[in-house]
Amino acid sequence: METYGYSNGPSQNQNFSNRNYRSEKKLAAGLLGIFAGIVGANKFYLGYINQGLIQIVLNVCTCGAASVIPLIEGIIYLTMSDEQFDQTYIQNKKAWF
Repeated sequence: METYGYSNGPSQNQNFSNRNYRSEKKLAAGLLGIFAGIVGANKFYLGYINQGLIQIVLNVCTCGAASVIPLIEGIIYLTMSDEQFDQTYIQNKKAWF
């Protein structure tokens, strides 16, 4: 039986009030943004294929100057809380910054 977005049981969303919550992708995405952002590795890792391709094209067109964008994104990823990272980039699919 289909529920069309409604469920009688517990919510499908994660409970972010847990103090011991750890993001599975935050550290890897942050480090990829800092060290391999020139090829859009952080975007591909998070599942943003189009944005990863855009990052590669920008770096080719600007001779690598656009690699500052994933560097900044990697720092942003690592400085935000695990809960905020998951809500912003995993659940809400915010593609840039």
